[in-house]
Amino acid sequence: MPEESTNERKEQAMKQLESQRDAHTKREGLSRGRRGLVIVNTGNGKGKTTAALGLMLRAHGRGLRVKLFQFIKHENAKFGEHRALETLGIPFAGLGDGFTWRSKDLDSSADMAAAGWEQAKAAILSGDHDLVVLDEFTYALTYGWVGWPEVQEALDARDPGLHVVITGRGALPELTEYADTVTEMGMVKHAYAAGIGAQAGIEH
Repeated sequence: MPEESTNERKEQAMKQLESQRDAHTKREGLSRGRRGLVIVNTGNGKGKTTAALGLMLRAHGRGLRVKLFQFIKHENAKFGEHRALETLGIPFAGLGDGFTWRSKDLDSSADMAAAGWEQAKAAILSGDHDLVVLDEFTYALTYGWVGWPEVQEALDARDPGLHVVITGRGALPELTEYADTVTEMGMVKHAYAAGIGAQAGIEH
């Protein structure tokens, strides 16, 4: 990029930032203290699980009790996040049988998701955690393997300070309506489309 274009961009940005700074006022009436949030990371772009793991890391750093449930990855998976979580002493559970589009027994996949939800629900209602992540749980909901009314009932009954993070594509409208924070990851480009395979430490 020519130096002149860079300087013009900088000059315009500085004016805009100064205007935003001068116009900023702190919002009144914001709540204080911890209030448990339901956070949903959905959409077709990369980063849903990655963002949830980053949130877990932040919460763990603040002394919050966190736990991860993964509804697609199997219990013996040893991806990068599992190795890091073991090192940090953060509990996690693989509840699935791998990727559903490779499953040779979808009835078994459905049964595993339902059984996994019972474990996750117990953790949500136990009072033993401050943040629970239900990774790739949207699929169990959209496939009808777990019913939304039962999930909503558990979320309603949880400790008021418990945060629950749910990830996966195609979040149910009922879930996005219920959640406090919803982020939709949009795909602009992905290396896979250029023939670049999944990278250790990036995708797994």
